[in-house]
Amino acid sequence: MKHLKKYILLTTVIFAFLSCSSDDENRVANNVTLEFSNTFNETPLVLGDASSSTATINTSDAGQVHHFSELKYVISNIRLIKANGDEIPYNINDLDNGATVVDQSKPETLNYVLNEIPVGDYTEIKFGLGVRSDLNNLDEVSFPTFYNNAGANDTQMHWEWGTGYRFTKIEGFYDTDNMELSFHSGSTLEGEEGNYTQGVDAYRDITLELPTTATVGSNAPIISIKADFHYLLSGNSHTITLVSTEDISNNATPSTHTATEMEKFVDNIGGNGTTDLSGMFSVTSVEN
Repeated sequence: MKHLKKYILLTTVIFAFLSCSSDDENRVANNVTLEFSNTFNETPLVLGDASSSTATINTSDAGQVHHFSELKYVISNIRLIKANGDEIPYNINDLDNGATVVDQSKPETLNYVLNEIPVGDYTEIKFGLGVRSDLNNLDEVSFPTFYNNAGANDTQMHWEWGTGYRFTKIEGFYDTDNMELSFHSGSTLEGEEGNYTQGVDAYRDITLELPTTATVGSNAPIISIKADFHYLLSGNSHTITLVSTEDISNNATPSTHTATEMEKFVDNIGGNGTTDLSGMFSVTSVEN
């Protein structure tokens, strides 16, 4: 009987040790990779100039053809939501370490790694398309890395005329005669220097449910996010037919489109903030 008690005690200790070892392994924070793919419906986008024979030719719901030569957008304010509802923010007040410019011409920007995410089961992700108003100024001192990435070389995600960042920058051509398509979005200010107030708020908060749980621990999940630019002209909020620059409505040229017109495109790709919280974005898969 004494030997049996010792055996049971030893077995219990070994089981507890193995369980603790397993728990400890799963309690280690790990990375989560956001993998962006830019498409038109299900077709991956290919960029090209006016004479390109390889660019993806897109057709809007209104029957208008167009293609893109440049495609960039800012992702920031990233939060992962646990199954119990807890929200885990990722450097939400630090553009250097919590924001990125996704650039279709640079494949390395399509994967954004979130470092040291706490262990847990995650069922939802939230992020911003653009930059929150409280951070949306060209602050080279506070955020030198993001400031440089957003303005260096051909990125050009700074407004020439303002103090804030561009949130999206889309260039291309439309109709069979390849008229210029040029859409830039960003929040606007009204008033005079030193007394500005918020004009159009082009920042959009995106909320996406994950099709399967992302489990962080011994795993480093990859969350695949699709941005479907079919929504630019044919979104849930507006169906847009591009017109010439002489007509102020529905045009997509930065020299003449007004903040009000800009907001229609933003509502399509980023959602309207009320009935549509996903815009052009969806999560296609989670790889644990």
